[in-house]
Amino acid sequence: MKIDLKGKVALVTGGSRGIGYAIAQALARAGAKVAVLGRDGTRAQEAARSLGDGARGYACDVAEAAQVEQAVATIEQEFEQIDVLVNNAGTTRDNLLFRINEDDWNTVLDTNLKGAFLMTKHAARGMIKRRWGRIINITSVVGIAGNKGQANYTASKAGLIGFTKAVSKELASRKVLVNAVAPGFIDTELTRGISAEAREALIKAIPLGRLGQGQDVAAAVLFLASDFASYITGQLLVVDGGMVL
Repeated sequence: MKIDLKGKVALVTGGSRGIGYAIAQALARAGAKVAVLGRDGTRAQEAARSLGDGARGYACDVAEAAQVEQAVATIEQEFEQIDVLVNNAGTTRDNLLFRINEDDWNTVLDTNLKGAFLMTKHAARGMIKRRWGRIINITSVVGIAGNKGQANYTASKAGLIGFTKAVSKELASRKVLVNAVAPGFIDTELTRGISAEAREALIKAIPLGRLGQGQDVAAAVLFLASDFASYITGQLLVVDGGMVL
């Protein structure tokens, strides 16, 4: 099964590193032109250059409505369309419930959930007009199972699952498919920074016996972006090695 996205334009938020960069790479290899968004515009542009001639990087804080509207308008002007939107941008401010302050709560919810809302609201308009689109929201297994010390992050990711289901029903008649991918523990900069004991405990909790790779999540996104997933919408695809079975 070969996925061919030639002629398609994909927008990946938080696409300059980690899971987002792996997703951007996969989409570019499949032939899509890729717009990489990140708070750090220089880093986003560097990531885009590594993807080839069909990619460009843009600075954008997805929690800021004016920046999102401008970024989407610029990308649609330069690429002429947006066919695939991957809402991957996210942040954490972990702490126990009584130590989470209002700023910690707002920052995480604004980036992880409000950001996806803003991006979807603006990028979906063109998809609706063209009667073709794919919106893929990157949530997390903690949005399903919860996690101690991450009430804000868990709430944002659980909200993103509900957002996916609601918007999928609104856009289905316009041939715009909306799905979510929930990664488990993925081998990224964050997990590489934890202690050996904590890493070992994580691996023991995963039936497949290893941390996931960015490419594992990217493969799921690539499938949902393709015509092979043309009868799938409103769904949550869990990529966690069996951890939340």
